[in-house]
Amino acid sequence: MALQNKKFYPWLVVGLLWVVALLNYMDRQMLSTMQQNIANDIHALQNAEAFGALMAIFLWVYGISSPFSGAVADRVSRKWLIVGSLGVWSAVTYAMGLCHDFQSLMWLRGIMGISEALYIPSALSLIADYFTGRGRSLAIGLHMTGLYCGQALGGFGSMVASTWSWQQTFHWFGIIGVAYAIVLIFLLHEKSDHGMVASRLVPSGEAQGRKAGKESMLQSFGVVFSTMAFWVILFFFASSSIPGWATKNWLPTLFHDNLDLSMDWAGPMATLTIAVSSFIGVMIGGPISDRWVRSNVRGRIYTSAIGMAMMIPALVFIGLAHNAWLSVLAGLFFGVGYGMFDANNMPILCQFVSSRQRAMAYGLMNSVGVIMGAITTQLLGSLAASVGLGLCFALMGGILLIALALQLTLLRPKFDDKDQEEAVGAGNEAAETVTA
Repeated sequence: MALQNKKFYPWLVVGLLWVVALLNYMDRQMLSTMQQNIANDIHALQNAEAFGALMAIFLWVYGISSPFSGAVADRVSRKWLIVGSLGVWSAVTYAMGLCHDFQSLMWLRGIMGISEALYIPSALSLIADYFTGRGRSLAIGLHMTGLYCGQALGGFGSMVASTWSWQQTFHWFGIIGVAYAIVLIFLLHEKSDHGMVASRLVPSGEAQGRKAGKESMLQSFGVVFSTMAFWVILFFFASSSIPGWATKNWLPTLFHDNLDLSMDWAGPMATLTIAVSSFIGVMIGGPISDRWVRSNVRGRIYTSAIGMAMMIPALVFIGLAHNAWLSVLAGLFFGVGYGMFDANNMPILCQFVSSRQRAMAYGLMNSVGVIMGAITTQLLGSLAASVGLGLCFALMGGILLIALALQLTLLRPKFDDKDQEEAVGAGNEAAETVTA
């Protein structure tokens, strides 16, 4: 029996992609904590606004590329998109260790944005296809913990760079990524029915499978944009991305300023706090969502809403507290809420969008979320001296409050999977035709 046909293989896919997710975030996150190390050689990075621009260029390119990368993932092998994406951004990571000027770093961060944009829509839609119904939130949530762990390990970039050098740090992690891409060539496999909509309820040939290739990219965009629920999902996803990216890119600096810590300690403290608590949030929110949805189709939405509600007061305390224990406690509370929320984004999307358009739809969400993150990252760089990072963090809670209200009011799915709803509709149409 082929490896991909074994019962444990879906969980192996999660494990394989968990490592890719870790490398995804670690390679991008290292730059934020190695700022001072790199600035000793590339003096432009001593300016906060220039550093904000460097962080933001990745997000702008990533955001613009995401919808198209998702649309491609709905139509071609996601395995090769993932392998190619990992290989390219790892090579870019290696090349960053060769840079001697600010412009070279800007170009490489832009290229990294394109290559990393191919990964998340492909990976999440692949996992969603392997886990239909039971276990979906947990599987996707576990994959997302790879991102958190990568973020946490990236927080040690300054320590590693102080021990070796920032150039060697980029070199070694780039080499590791390229080597792992080769491993994936042999172990990662595409879902056999990718591009088909399978129906367990309707045995007719037409209902059993419709090729995604029959639907043009423009038609796919039209279907997604005409779905009102998608706009609501898009709004609350983008709203959460504002504090999400703020904590990734600016929380080490905030802890450094508010708590009078060196960046060698502020970086790991900030990233570990969010990463560990987000992992806990996933392990809580994933199983709760998977169980709750069996008795109430809105269970995933309620679990997500609980997580978002936790983030609101946490942001206020993160921003305004000047006590290390209180700051860490608020960070832990934020992370648990974010993990519960993050584990359910793709499962909620699956309730309203067919598998034929899922990667593209998540790519659109990722695009808007990342663009909001780019705006936030650059804006915080401009406001750090005048308004203060702490007050900016506290004000983000108000945005989440609006998103929470829309989520609870407007999202009302009929089934846990849109494909199931389409299959039931096709079955009813077939029955009406036979009757007629």
